[in-house]
Amino acid sequence: MSMKPKPNSKFSNLFTFLVLLSFLIVVVRCSDVAVEGNEAGSEGDLDDLEQLLAVDEQLQEERPEQQSEAETVSKAQRIVVELNGDNTKRLIDGNEYVMVLGYAPWCARSAELMPRFAEAATGLKEFGSSVLMAKIDGERYSKVASQLEIKGFPTLLLFVNGSSQPYTGGFNSEEIVIWVQKKTGVRTIKLDTVDKASGFMKKHHTFILGLFENSEASSGCDEFVKAASLDNEIQFVETSSSDVAKLLFPELKTNNVFVGLVKTEAERYTAYDGPCQAEKILEFLNSNKFPLVTKLTESNTVRVYSSPVKLQVMVFSKTDDFENLAQSLEDIARKFISKLMLIYIDISNENLAMPFLTLFGIEDAKKTIVAAFDNNNLKSKFLLESDPSPSNIEEFCSGLAHGTVSPYYKSEPIPENQNSSVVAVVGRTFDELVLKSQENVILEVHTPWCVNCEALSKQVEKLSKHFKGFENLVFARIDASANEHPKLEVDDYPTILLYKTGEKENPLKLSTKSSAKEMAVFINGELKPKDHSTKDEL
Repeated sequence: MSMKPKPNSKFSNLFTFLVLLSFLIVVVRCSDVAVEGNEAGSEGDLDDLEQLLAVDEQLQEERPEQQSEAETVSKAQRIVVELNGDNTKRLIDGNEYVMVLGYAPWCARSAELMPRFAEAATGLKEFGSSVLMAKIDGERYSKVASQLEIKGFPTLLLFVNGSSQPYTGGFNSEEIVIWVQKKTGVRTIKLDTVDKASGFMKKHHTFILGLFENSEASSGCDEFVKAASLDNEIQFVETSSSDVAKLLFPELKTNNVFVGLVKTEAERYTAYDGPCQAEKILEFLNSNKFPLVTKLTESNTVRVYSSPVKLQVMVFSKTDDFENLAQSLEDIARKFISKLMLIYIDISNENLAMPFLTLFGIEDAKKTIVAAFDNNNLKSKFLLESDPSPSNIEEFCSGLAHGTVSPYYKSEPIPENQNSSVVAVVGRTFDELVLKSQENVILEVHTPWCVNCEALSKQVEKLSKHFKGFENLVFARIDASANEHPKLEVDDYPTILLYKTGEKENPLKLSTKSSAKEMAVFINGELKPKDHSTKDEL
């Protein structure tokens, strides 16, 4: 899955230069385990890789306590095969499953992901997975990367018998392992001894457990496995041993059939009390798999936005301020599980916070902000406009859950309009000056970034002066980038609308390509003043 496109301008020029240069020079390829040379190179180098890993395992058995973190990372990285111009096609066509990481040396996200990818490779090897984990420098081998349809960095792709599918999982090592295992046919992990369960718990922190102790529970087990095949994020664990189940889920109170979710957060153990049906198990999982308060990061944004809980309350706050609210927020979240989702966003992280704050017109916010979005209706957003105290936040959440909170529409401060030929309208005055006004209103809708808006504004100024003294006619304008109203739905800018008295619900749209004279003729034709001669000569 592509997480970040390539930089533009400077880096794009560098990339183009390198592509052209690659046709003129011989690139010296070097990698730890890349396959070089002739057709036999692929098998030979993979054999060498296995031999190196065998040496690693022997050393670890002889001196496990001396294994440094650097040695562990080095071992993990050796498991990942480096692809190049010679070996890529052979390896992808010659293996049933190949997981490929496309990266670029200059990409910070790639640098973050590569060690996690290597750790995932180690985890998959320990599970006995047949997946070949590989990476390719998409900057150096741009032609090969393009053939693999790697369009941004980093990109993860799983090749199954030569055909690729995009990666849609999370970005820590455990999440990568789970996704790959499920996509390659390993839907659940079966644990039949306490020792295996103890080893499992050292490496896995979030999972859903299914206990099916006797043959009568076989149908429930089948539904559990079916649910596992439909989910690509959470590790499913099945066992027939109540001892194993009690180790994994200490709060277990039955010895027959049981399903429960284990997490690392405050709500560590959550038992499922519904029917053993795949659909219901997944509903339970989707409602409970996130923490009570989820911290939004660049690596979990897709999972958060795709959550089945579509009403999402976002708390924008500095780290210290959030810590003071954290316990209260968890208490609030418990009351609205499955109804809404609480999300914390570090307000100092502009990449994460600014896109949301901009939608509310509060880009310069420094203190805690509580807002909400309904992802079933992308136009619905809500803002807690009172002090963000725990009691006010809970009241806000309760109102959202019961549908009693009004949507928020941003507005600039109310301006002074004395002696203005064109009245400035903002979100808060749209009703008064446009919809409820007893006069006909010509409204210019513009934005600061609109290329053609300035020229049209000059025409509107000219028209306002031309029609000065015209009975029951007001010229107005509104900046749509800073002001909103539920009755103002404009998709392109600039736009000119005529709100006629008695017909305000259905404004007429004037052509912005018309000349000032043509607009004057249109206005006269629509308004048809009885006591004034028509004014269409500018």
